[in-house]
Amino acid sequence: MPKVPITHFLRDIRRQPGELQRTLEHLSGAGRGALDSAVLVVRAARHVYLTGIGSSWHAGLNVSVLFQLGARPVYLVDAAELVQFAAIPAGAVMIVISRSGRSVEIVQLLGKARASGATVIGITNAAEGTLAREAAIPLVIPVELDHAISVNTYTTLALAAGVLAGSVTGSVDLTGRTAKISCATGESLSRAFAAAGRAIPGWQAQIEKSEWLAPKSVSYFLARGSSLGSAYEARLMWEEGVKSPATAMGTGSFRHGPQEIVSTDVRFGMWIDGAKMREQDLAVARDLRTLGARVMLIGQRLPEDAGDLVFELPETASEWQFLIDIIPAQLVAERLARLSGSDPDTFRLSSFVVEDEAGLLPKTEGG
Repeated sequence: MPKVPITHFLRDIRRQPGELQRTLEHLSGAGRGALDSAVLVVRAARHVYLTGIGSSWHAGLNVSVLFQLGARPVYLVDAAELVQFAAIPAGAVMIVISRSGRSVEIVQLLGKARASGATVIGITNAAEGTLAREAAIPLVIPVELDHAISVNTYTTLALAAGVLAGSVTGSVDLTGRTAKISCATGESLSRAFAAAGRAIPGWQAQIEKSEWLAPKSVSYFLARGSSLGSAYEARLMWEEGVKSPATAMGTGSFRHGPQEIVSTDVRFGMWIDGAKMREQDLAVARDLRTLGARVMLIGQRLPEDAGDLVFELPETASEWQFLIDIIPAQLVAERLARLSGSDPDTFRLSSFVVEDEAGLLPKTEGG
Protein backbone atom coordinates (compact mmCIF):
# COMPACT_ATOMS: atom_id res chain seq x y z
CA MET A 1 0.00 0.00 0.00
CA PRO A 2 1.53 3.37 -1.01
CA LYS A 3 2.56 5.67 1.81
CA VAL A 4 0.31 8.74 2.13
CA PRO A 5 2.42 11.92 1.83
CA ILE A 6 2.41 14.23 4.84
CA THR A 7 0.88 17.61 4.05
CA HIS A 8 2.53 20.88 5.02
CA PHE A 9 -0.65 21.56 7.00
CA LEU A 10 -0.05 18.46 9.15
CA ARG A 11 3.62 19.33 9.64
CA ASP A 12 2.60 22.79 10.86
CA ILE A 13 0.06 21.28 13.28
CA ARG A 14 2.58 18.83 14.74
CA ARG A 15 5.18 21.53 15.53
CA GLN A 16 2.60 23.75 17.23
CA PRO A 17 3.16 22.72 20.89
CA GLY A 18 6.87 23.53 20.51
CA GLU A 19 6.14 26.92 18.95
CA LEU A 20 3.74 27.74 21.78
CA GLN A 21 6.39 26.89 24.35
CA ARG A 22 8.99 29.01 22.54
CA THR A 23 6.52 31.90 22.45
CA LEU A 24 5.98 31.61 26.19
CA GLU A 25 9.75 31.70 26.75
CA HIS A 26 10.08 34.71 24.43
CA LEU A 27 7.41 36.63 26.34
CA SER A 28 9.17 36.03 29.64
CA GLY A 29 12.60 36.70 28.13
CA ALA A 30 13.52 38.79 25.07
CA GLY A 31 9.96 40.05 24.58
CA ARG A 32 9.39 40.99 28.21
CA GLY A 33 10.29 44.65 27.80
CA ALA A 34 7.70 45.22 25.05
CA LEU A 35 5.11 43.24 27.03
CA ASP A 36 5.66 45.33 30.18
CA SER A 37 5.36 48.55 28.16
CA ALA A 38 2.12 47.35 26.57
CA VAL A 39 0.67 46.42 29.97
CA LEU A 40 1.33 49.89 31.38
CA VAL A 41 -0.23 51.61 28.36
CA VAL A 42 -3.38 49.47 28.40
CA ARG A 43 -3.88 49.87 32.15
CA ALA A 44 -3.73 53.65 31.82
CA ALA A 45 -6.11 53.91 28.86
CA ARG A 46 -9.79 54.81 29.08
CA HIS A 47 -10.63 53.29 25.68
CA VAL A 48 -9.00 50.05 24.52
CA TYR A 49 -9.72 48.42 21.15
CA LEU A 50 -8.86 44.81 20.31
CA THR A 51 -8.82 44.11 16.60
CA GLY A 52 -7.60 41.93 13.74
CA ILE A 53 -8.95 40.24 10.63
CA GLY A 54 -9.25 36.59 9.59
CA SER A 55 -7.45 34.24 11.98
CA SER A 56 -6.16 37.24 13.93
CA TRP A 57 -9.76 38.30 14.55
CA HIS A 58 -10.51 34.83 15.89
CA ALA A 59 -7.55 35.17 18.27
CA GLY A 60 -9.14 38.41 19.44
CA LEU A 61 -12.40 36.56 20.13
CA ASN A 62 -10.51 34.13 22.35
CA VAL A 63 -8.60 36.82 24.22
CA SER A 64 -11.46 39.30 24.73
CA VAL A 65 -12.91 36.94 27.33
CA LEU A 66 -9.76 37.27 29.46
CA PHE A 67 -10.25 41.04 29.51
CA GLN A 68 -13.96 40.70 30.35
CA LEU A 69 -13.36 38.18 33.16
CA GLY A 70 -10.81 40.58 34.65
CA ALA A 71 -13.32 43.48 34.67
CA ARG A 72 -11.28 45.28 31.99
CA PRO A 73 -13.72 45.49 29.06
CA VAL A 74 -12.36 46.20 25.58
CA TYR A 75 -14.00 47.14 22.30
CA LEU A 76 -13.70 44.04 20.12
CA VAL A 77 -14.11 45.23 16.51
CA ASP A 78 -13.13 43.57 13.22
CA ALA A 79 -10.35 45.60 11.56
CA ALA A 80 -12.31 46.12 8.33
CA GLU A 81 -15.24 47.52 10.30
CA LEU A 82 -13.01 49.63 12.54
CA VAL A 83 -11.39 51.26 9.52
CA GLN A 84 -14.63 52.19 7.80
CA PHE A 85 -17.28 52.56 10.50
CA ALA A 86 -15.74 53.96 13.68
CA ALA A 87 -14.41 57.24 15.02
CA ILE A 88 -11.46 56.59 17.33
CA PRO A 89 -11.31 58.80 20.45
CA ALA A 90 -8.05 60.63 21.14
CA GLY A 91 -5.86 58.83 23.64
CA ALA A 92 -7.32 55.41 22.83
CA VAL A 93 -5.14 52.31 22.75
CA MET A 94 -5.48 49.83 19.90
CA ILE A 95 -4.24 46.25 20.31
CA VAL A 96 -3.83 45.17 16.69
CA ILE A 97 -3.22 41.48 15.93
CA SER A 98 -1.85 40.52 12.49
CA ARG A 99 0.52 37.70 11.50
CA SER A 100 2.03 39.60 8.55
CA GLY A 101 1.24 43.16 9.58
CA ARG A 102 0.69 43.94 5.88
CA SER A 103 -3.02 43.27 5.28
CA VAL A 104 -4.70 46.25 3.64
CA GLU A 105 -7.09 46.84 6.54
CA ILE A 106 -4.25 46.79 9.07
CA VAL A 107 -2.17 49.27 7.08
CA GLN A 108 -5.16 51.60 6.74
CA LEU A 109 -5.92 51.25 10.44
CA LEU A 110 -2.42 52.42 11.33
CA GLY A 111 -3.03 55.61 9.39
CA LYS A 112 -6.38 56.10 11.11
CA ALA A 113 -4.79 55.57 14.52
CA ARG A 114 -2.13 58.22 13.78
CA ALA A 115 -4.76 60.72 12.70
CA SER A 116 -6.83 60.01 15.82
CA GLY A 117 -3.94 60.24 18.26
CA ALA A 118 -4.36 56.61 19.30
CA THR A 119 -1.50 54.42 20.54
CA VAL A 120 -1.02 51.14 18.66
CA ILE A 121 0.25 47.96 20.27
CA GLY A 122 1.12 45.63 17.39
CA ILE A 123 1.12 41.86 17.99
CA THR A 124 2.61 40.20 14.93
CA ASN A 125 4.88 37.45 13.62
CA ALA A 126 6.68 39.59 11.05
CA ALA A 127 9.36 42.05 12.18
CA GLU A 128 9.53 43.50 8.65
CA GLY A 129 5.76 44.09 8.36
CA THR A 130 4.15 47.53 8.42
CA LEU A 131 2.54 46.86 11.81
CA ALA A 132 5.83 46.01 13.51
CA ARG A 133 7.55 49.02 11.94
CA GLU A 134 4.84 51.59 12.73
CA ALA A 135 3.29 50.45 16.02
CA ALA A 136 4.24 52.47 19.08
CA ILE A 137 4.81 49.18 20.91
CA PRO A 138 5.56 46.25 18.61
CA LEU A 139 5.31 42.81 20.22
CA VAL A 140 6.93 40.58 17.59
CA ILE A 141 6.55 36.82 18.10
CA PRO A 142 9.28 35.06 16.09
CA VAL A 143 8.00 31.74 14.71
CA GLU A 144 8.51 29.80 11.51
CA LEU A 145 5.64 30.93 9.30
CA ASP A 146 3.04 28.36 8.26
CA HIS A 147 3.00 27.03 4.71
CA ALA A 148 -0.53 28.23 3.91
CA ILE A 149 -3.33 27.89 6.49
CA SER A 150 -2.62 29.84 9.66
CA VAL A 151 -1.70 27.34 12.38
CA ASN A 152 1.27 28.44 14.47
CA THR A 153 0.79 32.09 13.57
CA TYR A 154 -2.78 31.84 14.90
CA THR A 155 -2.06 30.20 18.24
CA THR A 156 1.17 32.06 19.04
CA LEU A 157 -0.45 35.45 18.46
CA ALA A 158 -3.43 34.33 20.56
CA LEU A 159 -0.99 33.35 23.32
CA ALA A 160 0.81 36.69 23.17
CA ALA A 161 -2.44 38.67 23.24
CA GLY A 162 -3.71 36.43 26.04
CA VAL A 163 -0.61 36.99 28.16
CA LEU A 164 -1.04 40.73 27.61
CA ALA A 165 -4.68 40.51 28.74
CA GLY A 166 -3.81 38.37 31.74
CA SER A 167 -0.97 40.70 32.73
CA VAL A 168 -3.25 43.74 32.49
CA THR A 169 -5.93 42.14 34.68
CA GLY A 170 -3.44 40.55 37.09
CA SER A 171 -4.60 36.99 36.43
CA VAL A 172 -1.27 35.77 35.05
CA ASP A 173 2.35 36.31 35.99
CA LEU A 174 5.11 34.66 33.97
CA THR A 175 7.89 35.47 36.40
CA GLY A 176 6.37 34.43 39.70
CA ARG A 177 7.35 37.78 41.24
CA THR A 178 3.86 38.67 42.46
CA ALA A 179 1.52 37.01 44.94
CA LYS A 180 -1.50 37.14 42.65
CA ILE A 181 -0.95 34.05 40.52
CA SER A 182 -3.76 31.94 39.03
CA CYS A 183 -3.46 28.37 37.74
CA ALA A 184 -2.73 29.93 34.34
CA THR A 185 0.94 30.55 35.14
CA GLY A 186 3.71 29.97 32.64
CA GLU A 187 4.47 26.63 34.29
CA SER A 188 0.93 25.27 33.93
CA LEU A 189 0.70 26.48 30.33
CA SER A 190 3.98 24.72 29.56
CA ARG A 191 2.59 21.48 30.97
CA ALA A 192 -0.54 21.84 28.83
CA PHE A 193 1.49 22.45 25.65
CA ALA A 194 3.70 19.42 26.29
CA ALA A 195 0.70 17.21 27.06
CA ALA A 196 -1.06 18.36 23.89
CA GLY A 197 2.01 17.43 21.86
CA ARG A 198 1.97 13.93 23.36
CA ALA A 199 -1.77 13.62 22.68
CA ILE A 200 -1.55 14.34 18.93
CA PRO A 201 -0.80 10.73 17.81
CA GLY A 202 -3.74 9.42 19.85
CA TRP A 203 -6.04 12.08 18.45
CA GLN A 204 -4.96 11.13 14.93
CA ALA A 205 -5.75 7.48 15.65
CA GLN A 206 -9.25 8.47 16.80
CA ILE A 207 -9.79 10.47 13.63
CA GLU A 208 -8.71 7.64 11.32
CA LYS A 209 -11.49 5.33 12.51
CA SER A 210 -14.23 7.90 13.14
CA GLU A 211 -17.39 8.09 11.04
CA TRP A 212 -17.87 11.73 12.07
CA LEU A 213 -15.76 12.75 9.07
CA ALA A 214 -17.91 12.86 5.96
CA PRO A 215 -16.94 14.69 2.75
CA LYS A 216 -19.49 17.27 1.58
CA SER A 217 -21.35 17.24 4.91
CA VAL A 218 -22.88 20.36 6.44
CA SER A 219 -20.74 21.53 9.37
CA TYR A 220 -21.71 23.68 12.38
CA PHE A 221 -19.23 24.71 15.07
CA LEU A 222 -20.50 25.76 18.50
CA ALA A 223 -18.65 27.11 21.54
CA ARG A 224 -18.77 29.52 24.45
CA GLY A 225 -16.38 31.84 26.24
CA SER A 226 -12.73 31.79 25.27
CA SER A 227 -13.29 28.86 22.91
CA LEU A 228 -15.64 30.85 20.68
CA GLY A 229 -12.66 31.95 18.60
CA SER A 230 -11.74 28.26 18.17
CA ALA A 231 -15.15 27.58 16.62
CA TYR A 232 -14.72 30.47 14.18
CA GLU A 233 -11.17 29.37 13.38
CA ALA A 234 -12.44 25.83 12.65
CA ARG A 235 -15.02 27.30 10.28
CA LEU A 236 -12.23 29.12 8.43
CA MET A 237 -10.11 25.95 8.21
CA TRP A 238 -13.04 24.08 6.64
CA GLU A 239 -13.36 26.86 4.07
CA GLU A 240 -9.63 27.24 3.35
CA GLY A 241 -8.48 23.63 3.70
CA VAL A 242 -11.43 21.34 3.08
CA LYS A 243 -12.91 23.82 0.56
CA SER A 244 -16.29 23.15 2.16
CA PRO A 245 -18.84 25.62 3.58
CA ALA A 246 -19.26 25.74 7.36
CA THR A 247 -20.61 28.06 10.01
CA ALA A 248 -19.83 28.96 13.62
CA MET A 249 -21.70 30.60 16.48
CA GLY A 250 -22.15 30.63 20.23
CA THR A 251 -23.81 27.52 21.64
CA GLY A 252 -26.35 29.69 23.42
CA SER A 253 -27.22 31.53 20.21
CA PHE A 254 -27.66 28.24 18.35
CA ARG A 255 -30.56 27.37 20.67
CA HIS A 256 -32.52 30.46 19.57
CA GLY A 257 -33.65 29.43 16.09
CA PRO A 258 -30.73 27.90 14.17
CA GLN A 259 -31.50 24.45 15.64
CA GLU A 260 -34.22 24.17 12.97
CA ILE A 261 -31.51 23.02 10.53
CA VAL A 262 -30.71 19.83 12.48
CA SER A 263 -30.90 16.67 10.36
CA THR A 264 -29.03 13.42 9.83
CA ASP A 265 -26.76 15.09 7.26
CA VAL A 266 -25.35 17.71 9.66
CA ARG A 267 -22.04 17.41 11.54
CA PHE A 268 -21.55 19.41 14.72
CA GLY A 269 -18.28 20.32 16.39
CA MET A 270 -18.76 21.53 19.98
CA TRP A 271 -16.26 22.93 22.47
CA ILE A 272 -17.16 22.25 26.11
CA ASP A 273 -15.85 24.86 28.54
CA GLY A 274 -13.74 23.61 31.42
CA ALA A 275 -15.94 25.25 34.08
CA LYS A 276 -19.14 26.90 32.80
CA MET A 277 -22.35 25.56 31.21
CA ARG A 278 -20.94 22.05 30.93
CA GLU A 279 -24.06 20.01 31.71
CA GLN A 280 -26.23 22.33 29.63
CA ASP A 281 -23.97 21.95 26.59
CA LEU A 282 -23.62 18.20 27.03
CA ALA A 283 -27.44 18.14 26.99
CA VAL A 284 -27.35 19.99 23.65
CA ALA A 285 -24.96 17.34 22.31
CA ARG A 286 -27.28 14.55 23.50
CA ASP A 287 -30.29 16.14 21.86
CA LEU A 288 -28.41 16.67 18.59
CA ARG A 289 -27.51 12.97 18.50
CA THR A 290 -31.10 12.00 19.36
CA LEU A 291 -32.18 14.04 16.33
CA GLY A 292 -29.76 12.06 14.14
CA ALA A 293 -26.86 14.51 13.82
CA ARG A 294 -23.23 13.47 14.41
CA VAL A 295 -21.39 15.34 17.17
CA MET A 296 -17.67 15.96 17.77
CA LEU A 297 -16.81 17.17 21.28
CA ILE A 298 -13.60 18.90 22.40
CA GLY A 299 -12.97 19.61 26.07
CA GLN A 300 -11.72 18.46 29.45
CA ARG A 301 -13.16 15.63 31.57
CA LEU A 302 -15.68 14.52 28.96
CA PRO A 303 -17.62 11.23 29.08
CA GLU A 304 -16.31 8.97 26.30
CA ASP A 305 -19.84 8.26 25.05
CA ALA A 306 -20.95 11.91 25.02
CA GLY A 307 -20.30 12.29 21.28
CA ASP A 308 -19.47 10.42 18.09
CA LEU A 309 -15.91 11.75 18.25
CA VAL A 310 -14.66 12.91 21.66
CA PHE A 311 -11.31 14.64 22.19
CA GLU A 312 -10.10 14.75 25.79
CA LEU A 313 -7.87 17.78 26.40
CA PRO A 314 -5.01 17.98 28.88
CA GLU A 315 -5.88 19.74 32.11
CA THR A 316 -5.58 23.51 31.90
CA ALA A 317 -7.42 26.56 33.21
CA SER A 318 -10.71 26.83 31.34
CA GLU A 319 -10.12 30.42 30.20
CA TRP A 320 -6.83 29.31 28.56
CA GLN A 321 -8.22 26.16 26.96
CA PHE A 322 -8.38 27.90 23.58
CA LEU A 323 -4.61 27.62 23.16
CA ILE A 324 -4.82 23.83 22.75
CA ASP A 325 -8.47 23.09 21.97
CA ILE A 326 -8.02 24.13 18.35
CA ILE A 327 -5.46 21.36 17.72
CA PRO A 328 -7.92 18.43 17.43
CA ALA A 329 -10.05 20.50 15.01
CA GLN A 330 -6.95 21.25 12.93
CA LEU A 331 -6.17 17.53 12.71
CA VAL A 332 -9.74 16.76 11.66
CA ALA A 333 -9.66 19.49 9.00
CA GLU A 334 -6.41 18.10 7.56
CA ARG A 335 -7.76 14.53 7.39
CA LEU A 336 -11.13 15.61 6.00
CA ALA A 337 -9.41 17.66 3.30
CA ARG A 338 -7.57 14.54 2.11
CA LEU A 339 -10.75 12.42 2.28
CA SER A 340 -12.52 15.09 0.21
CA GLY A 341 -9.79 15.22 -2.43
CA SER A 342 -8.93 18.80 -1.49
CA ASP A 343 -5.42 20.20 -1.13
CA PRO A 344 -5.07 22.06 2.20
CA ASP A 345 -1.63 23.34 1.18
CA THR A 346 -2.85 25.59 -1.66
CA PHE A 347 -5.33 28.42 -2.01
CA ARG A 348 -7.36 28.54 -5.22
CA LEU A 349 -8.49 32.13 -4.84
CA SER A 350 -7.07 33.67 -1.66
CA SER A 351 -3.71 35.38 -1.26
CA PHE A 352 -1.58 34.61 1.77
CA VAL A 353 -1.70 38.34 2.52
CA VAL A 354 -4.59 40.45 1.17
CA GLU A 355 -3.06 43.78 0.22
CA ASP A 356 -5.80 45.35 -1.93
CA GLU A 357 -9.34 46.45 -1.15
CA ALA A 358 -11.62 45.18 -3.91
CA GLY A 359 -12.74 41.97 -5.58
CA LEU A 360 -11.62 38.38 -5.20
CA LEU A 361 -9.67 37.58 -8.36
CA PRO A 362 -6.09 38.66 -9.19
CA LYS A 363 -5.93 41.98 -10.98
CA THR A 364 -4.99 41.88 -14.69
CA GLU A 365 -3.02 44.44 -16.73
CA GLY A 366 -5.22 47.46 -17.14
CA GLY A 367 -8.07 45.69 -15.33
